[in-house]
Amino acid sequence: MSAPLARTRDLTQGPVAATLISFALPSLAVNILQTLNGTISAIYVGKMIGPAALAAAANANMVLFAVFSLVMGFAMAGTVLVGQAVGRKDWQEVKRVTGAAVGLFLGAGLIIGALGWLATPLIVDGLAVPDEVVPLANDYLRMVMLGIPINMFTMLVPALLRGVGDSVSPLINMAINVALCVALNPVFIGWWGIEGAALAGIVANLLCGILQIVTIHRRNGPLALRGSDLRYLKPDQGHAEPLVRMGIPLGLAMMIMGVSQLIVIGLVNREGMQTVAAFGAISQLWNFLQMPAFAVSIAVNAMAAQNIGAGRWDRVGRLTQTGVIINTVMTTILLIGMTIFATPLLGLFLPRGSAAIAIGAHINLLVGWTYVLMGISSIVSSVVRANGATMIPMWIQAISGIAIRFAVAFPLYSLWGADAIWASFVAAAFSATAMSLAYYRWGKWRDLKPRGSVAAVPETALP
Repeated sequence: MSAPLARTRDLTQGPVAATLISFALPSLAVNILQTLNGTISAIYVGKMIGPAALAAAANANMVLFAVFSLVMGFAMAGTVLVGQAVGRKDWQEVKRVTGAAVGLFLGAGLIIGALGWLATPLIVDGLAVPDEVVPLANDYLRMVMLGIPINMFTMLVPALLRGVGDSVSPLINMAINVALCVALNPVFIGWWGIEGAALAGIVANLLCGILQIVTIHRRNGPLALRGSDLRYLKPDQGHAEPLVRMGIPLGLAMMIMGVSQLIVIGLVNREGMQTVAAFGAISQLWNFLQMPAFAVSIAVNAMAAQNIGAGRWDRVGRLTQTGVIINTVMTTILLIGMTIFATPLLGLFLPRGSAAIAIGAHINLLVGWTYVLMGISSIVSSVVRANGATMIPMWIQAISGIAIRFAVAFPLYSLWGADAIWASFVAAAFSATAMSLAYYRWGKWRDLKPRGSVAAVPETALP
């Protein structure tokens, strides 16, 4: 079958470095805009409502990070399966994977949103949120839970688009999303307080989700489902199973990061509101710091999937090396600037003269540089996952993110206080990088049969 009339890109051809950079740059811009979106919202919340609201949003966002980490794992599985199908030039398989992924996401989003809304008070209580922050945290988190189905859909579609080699459309959509949030946030916060900040994001995501659907169909994209293709929204076992089989370890690996962060914020909460506010503010800056690794990892994952699908293993090793070098250079440059200008940058989120500014600068000195190591781990893991090797990276994440992190934090807490928490970040980064590199070098992940090579389902067997 010939390729659809749409914006697709063959990532199995051309110079590896040039192809990776040109494909990763739009993804980096998406991450910049996405992080800027959250940063702008945090600035509005902190300045218009106060430090207690900022602390409430920081706690709620940690919960959302855990939820969306699991969801992002399934989206990454979609990228891999679509990418491998594109590498084989199997365009009907692209549609089948798309339908299965959308159907699974919509159903799961409704369930997660409903359960999350009901469990919000229990979640906030479990985080040991300071008393003055509890009402705001409950209001914000419950409102965000209502938007989970919409947010999940808007996370899935860009992942599928990158699988077909399109990293530009997600950038355009995110730019529109940010513009909407910038316009809606001050108005909605002024009307409804902290709930308005969450509602602004929901409305922006809803409008952008509709735009994504319209754009894909108008361009006759390979992801467009029309007429008889709509039956793929009811996933058959041959396509739901690979998504679930890959998505669960991928999602759990990312969710482990989220759960680890939740436990960390639980420890931070015991240090008082100033430390909570400081951690919330520096976390916003760290979002920018980890953007290169996130963008390059996404690009590497999609490129590796297409090349594995096409049998171009000669390019996979060069792709890994190039990704590590690009990420290390970009992250180091950002880290130097962030360290030099830590005080004025933290002042964007916190009142002038706040004790939290000095605390945040101290945290950054101890932890910020570990993002270089975590970027290396993320990129090599993205390559092995592109061939369906998801279990070992999940265990690496569990060991480093939970076992090692808290083997350091809890015993040393009585001696070092809050610095024991920051030391646990360092231990987790070192261990994750060492184990990821070892598995990439000596593991058997290259011997696995690509899980994206799902046998074509006969037309008569489809519902």
